[in-house]
Amino acid sequence: MAAAWAAMVACAQSAYAVPVPPAKLPVPDPITINLPDLRGQTTAADEADFDKYFYFHRSGTTFGEALADIRECDGYARGLASPFGYQETPYPYAGTMAGALGGALGNLLVSAIFGSAEVRKARRSNMRRCMNYKGYDRYGLNKDVWQSFNFEEGLHHVDEDKRQLMLAQQAKAASLVDPVGKVLGR
Repeated sequence: MAAAWAAMVACAQSAYAVPVPPAKLPVPDPITINLPDLRGQTTAADEADFDKYFYFHRSGTTFGEALADIRECDGYARGLASPFGYQETPYPYAGTMAGALGGALGNLLVSAIFGSAEVRKARRSNMRRCMNYKGYDRYGLNKDVWQSFNFEEGLHHVDEDKRQLMLAQQAKAASLVDPVGKVLGR
């Protein structure tokens, strides 16, 4: 029973893996890309969440370079699997049908509650490391502005057209918009 459950969980997790996009995607005209105003006021509560809500910028970078960098880093950070996989149930009824069902439900709940948050955290971390390596600085935003041109990918993936539009918006912020605020730590 445990082997069958593990195979089912592995199959479900593979459904969330999204292939890395081709390297030669078209580069849109940055004039056609709408970007929200990044100069909005931030509060102390916003500043406490700058580890989640930020944008990148590197001076002297063209839109095409920034888009290529962001797409590459997104390729490293996408399709991550949840670290919470199947765990054997450690109680006397584990070998019974009721124990297997209880263990399966418990594992699904743990994955649903904690797995998505951990995948989002890992994605942010991967993006920060990759863009830092490429020489980009990070600037904080409030959550509402951030959500208008970014996405969080937990246990589901983002539609590819929507993803590419948001990556283009992020590239515009990274290259063509003067940064606002102080540079955040890496």
